[in-house]
Amino acid sequence: MKLRNLPTSLVGSYAQPDWLIDKSRLGQKLPPRVVLNDLWRVEAPYLEEAQNDATRIALDDQHLAGVDIVTDGEMRRESYSNRFANALSGIDLDNPGEAIDRTGKAVPVPRVSGEIRRAAPVEVQFVEFLRAHTDRPIKLTLPGPFTMTQQAQNDYYPDDGSLAMAYAAAVNEEMKDLFAAGIDIIQLDEPYVQARPEAAREYAVEAIDKALEGATGTTVLHVCFGYGKHVADKPDGYAFLDELDACTADEISIECAQPRLKLDILQGLPTKRVHVGVIDLRDTTIETPEIVAERIQAALAFLPAERIVVAPDCGMKYLTREVAFGKLRNMVAGRDLVAG
Repeated sequence: MKLRNLPTSLVGSYAQPDWLIDKSRLGQKLPPRVVLNDLWRVEAPYLEEAQNDATRIALDDQHLAGVDIVTDGEMRRESYSNRFANALSGIDLDNPGEAIDRTGKAVPVPRVSGEIRRAAPVEVQFVEFLRAHTDRPIKLTLPGPFTMTQQAQNDYYPDDGSLAMAYAAAVNEEMKDLFAAGIDIIQLDEPYVQARPEAAREYAVEAIDKALEGATGTTVLHVCFGYGKHVADKPDGYAFLDELDACTADEISIECAQPRLKLDILQGLPTKRVHVGVIDLRDTTIETPEIVAERIQAALAFLPAERIVVAPDCGMKYLTREVAFGKLRNMVAGRDLVAG
């Protein structure tokens, strides 16, 4: 897979259509950890067809904006993690558990009542659909094992480290099948390594490496401070970032625009290609190409162009389609101002 310098990419999600999912309800709280089928506006017999149509829209917008690496926009998901986490054996779907989220609130989460196993592929069946509708490199995201552990009530395993390794084995099976089916890039979403750095130092890298073992394509690890819609005040640095240079992921994806990070932090990832967030997803004002170019130039002071992927800070699911497309289009235009 040959990419130009400074390729552009979504992080994962794109703006879901209002006719597909109840975005007003979806945006009231942090992303759901348990299954919430009643968020979908389309009845079950027609839902997959509607999600297919929404995926085509997401791909079309990425093509029109000129994005180099495309995703499915996560149109089939209520959140980045709940679809996969609740598809596994060992989860009591009828009796959710409870855990403290990143804001300090108790929320419903999957309750682990037995051995975590992947009973069947979760996303693999849709790879052929994606490939039929784009000729560009495709990235697909999966929740990481550390984050799923933090978003669960563990009533079965002796400790959270053991649970994380069980999640890692399930993710690893899915990842291998996705690569075999033709996906180019797999990204693990691991925001909780930043939120829970003490636990992350105990077992996060080991679990991530287990999840990515035997990868036959490019792997990315995404770390953020939470969706911009829900988190206004973000720290000015990462509590767990330099440690990720030791993991086996080829690339690390971080947010930089909303928190206005000093980009000397990029020097803490000397062996990785880095997805640098240049689009603020809390501010619905569409960045000009010139602003995007300035943010890319700031990153180029610390990393060469061949080690940078240009991206939004995080997923774009909470934006309107108009705003999301405008930001994507100008992200590509800003990259073009820098790359020529």
